[in-house]
Amino acid sequence: MPRGDLFPDIAPYETGLLPLGGGHVMYWEQAGNPRGQPVLFLHGGPGAGAGAVHRRFFDPHHWRIVIFDQRGAGRSRPLGELRDNTTPHLVADIEVLRRFLGLEQWLLFGGSWGSTLALAYAQAHPERVTGCVLRGVFLGRQPEVEWFLFGLRRVFPDAWRDFAEHLPPAERGDLLASYLRRLCDPDPAVHLPAARAWSQYEGMCSTLLPSPDMVMSFAQDRSALGLARIEAHYFAHDLFLRPGGLLAGMDRLAHLPAEIVQGRYDMVCPPESAFDLAAAWPRARLTVVPDAGHSALEPGVRLALVAAVDRFRRWG
Repeated sequence: MPRGDLFPDIAPYETGLLPLGGGHVMYWEQAGNPRGQPVLFLHGGPGAGAGAVHRRFFDPHHWRIVIFDQRGAGRSRPLGELRDNTTPHLVADIEVLRRFLGLEQWLLFGGSWGSTLALAYAQAHPERVTGCVLRGVFLGRQPEVEWFLFGLRRVFPDAWRDFAEHLPPAERGDLLASYLRRLCDPDPAVHLPAARAWSQYEGMCSTLLPSPDMVMSFAQDRSALGLARIEAHYFAHDLFLRPGGLLAGMDRLAHLPAEIVQGRYDMVCPPESAFDLAAAWPRARLTVVPDAGHSALEPGVRLALVAAVDRFRRWG
């Protein structure tokens, strides 16, 4: 997929591993301008991890780009660890990283689960946030989880059939519990095939048009295990969000500016949530990309995200 509308690929100028307690160790990196305006990239999943392409949404001459892998994801250790892995833990981890890097405030950039975590962090620490760029909004509500587990079969019956039929007929009565049990099995012969089936299902539903490269990237063993196991764990616990959910805390963010980018045909996180969020956020600007699905790498979504970040530049 051509990605000439993103900024050129760059290497980080600093990387590290930050102990978090409970055996968790966070991978983090910085790229771009060390004296630039700070921006924090929050990856999706939960459990998907970040990659080199995510640096490319930001002008490296202007932005101090901070990227990290959340607990159990990507290059953080241990991979797929569920102990002490909740939304409040992740919110606290972001504060640990901010203080470690000596930053006062930063712009938050997150898509899918990354939008959920951005909202949770911003509601907990609004004084540390200059604004938010959110994509493919996921509010962690039960109907959104049920849509992922069951509703997608209305649009992707073939992908859903493969997802459900990975399980024996006797285990299909509760897809989430059955998958979580298999994903947590210590035997790789059990948990790896389940992780691939879960992750390929999500990958197949993430773009407007079929993308074999996207599905292949989701199916890699390491990324699949972190994504599937942690995602199922969070789904089984209502995303570890407070009663009332994220919309109940929007008064804490009313003063902050936000850019919301949503693919019209996003099947993983349908547009209803983006519209609900925009309606609850006085300073939010909603951009609906008419010919896009869920992925941040859809052509129209890429363009809209780069433009949204650019509107947050501080000149002079």
